[in-house]
Amino acid sequence: MKRIQLRLTAWLLLSWSVVGWGGESGVPRNVTLAGLGCQPGSSPPLTSMDQGKSAEAVGALEAYLALEFAERPPLADQPFATTSLSRADAERARGQLWNDHAARIRRERRDELKAGKLREGKYEMPFFWKKFGEKPADGWSLYISLHGGGGTTHAANDQQWENQKRLYRLEEGIYLVPRAPTDTWNLWHQQHIDGLLGRLIESLIVLEGVNPNRVYLMGYSAGGDGVFQLAPRTADRLAAAAMMAGHPNETSPLGLRNIGFAIYMGGRDAAYNRNRIAAEWKEQLAALQRADPVGYRHQVTIFPDKGHWMDREDAAALPWMARFTRDPLPKKVVWKQDDVWHDRFYWLAIDQPPRTPRSLVIATRQRQEIAIETCDSEQLVVRLNDTMLNLDEEVVINFGRQTLFRGRLPRTIGLLAKTTQRGDPKLVFSAEIQVDLPSHADERQTKAE
Repeated sequence: MKRIQLRLTAWLLLSWSVVGWGGESGVPRNVTLAGLGCQPGSSPPLTSMDQGKSAEAVGALEAYLALEFAERPPLADQPFATTSLSRADAERARGQLWNDHAARIRRERRDELKAGKLREGKYEMPFFWKKFGEKPADGWSLYISLHGGGGTTHAANDQQWENQKRLYRLEEGIYLVPRAPTDTWNLWHQQHIDGLLGRLIESLIVLEGVNPNRVYLMGYSAGGDGVFQLAPRTADRLAAAAMMAGHPNETSPLGLRNIGFAIYMGGRDAAYNRNRIAAEWKEQLAALQRADPVGYRHQVTIFPDKGHWMDREDAAALPWMARFTRDPLPKKVVWKQDDVWHDRFYWLAIDQPPRTPRSLVIATRQRQEIAIETCDSEQLVVRLNDTMLNLDEEVVINFGRQTLFRGRLPRTIGLLAKTTQRGDPKLVFSAEIQVDLPSHADERQTKAE
């Protein structure tokens, strides 16, 4: 009887009607309050009546989350999803949503972690993991170590996986060695790898208490190829990365701006010009850091007398990486798309692949202002929370000399829920806005005319 009453209460709250926020603010036509189902406009300050509706929305969320997961209607369709929240209520809602997410991870993925194997579609990725030292108060460090091989037999790649399990030791942390799902030459930088490694990180944050700001990526030979490609495009998940004896192929270092990046190479490792290209990357990274002294922290070590095997001297990468802690909300973001497209990077997002291959976005934040310096995408979503700025005050978004938006943005449960789904408690946002970049907006208007 008590369960029936709880569900009845939940549905009564879910059917409660909310008066939305809105108001004219002179916002240009190239601005959309993304994902909220609202007309362009600026959110006015919350009145005492609005404060009450904010609290009611969080109460409705609590009732919604009390329903069995399979019985919940889409959260985005609920009236409370678009109600403007106070800062305190947004924090309450964030906590409720994270706790619900964590409970689901514990329920659905514990057996997967115990089995040491995960599946995504047709791909299966076994993994080995081992703990070193004592768990720090703020959570374990996580080192993901990618084996070599690639382009050879299944048995040969299995042996490379076994070798990688024993290759390094930690002072503290979880040392995790996945076995690549395929045996191809590019076994560590195909599209499915990003999702599989992301799933592992999400699970370990909840199930083993990994610190999401202390995740590190490393790899040897073909695993180093993977680090070269994965680190720039997944840098928002990482504190640092180390590449050993690999080749970057066509990738760019631009996305490494906010993490530590190390290269270890044998000076005699001439196959595929690995040694020469490592020296070129050393110069590229140094030039990037000269132009942007706060970013592109790096170390490149080329051992003159070593070949492809560096006699474990590359193990120096582990204490070097351990010096770094991720900043999940950096003041400057350099987002360079790779051949594997991502729809979000730190506090930026896009809804669809840009027409420009390997597009570039550069944006900075300072107090209440977001400055978009470069954007090859037609549209850009800027995501915000109260750690970054004060959402009770006006936010300004500029592109060059043009102001794309000036006004207040609402905190909503809908966006908190959407960004919680990524499984990173440090990258949850309560407000967002989508802007059309002027040149692209003008181009679309010309075509329409």
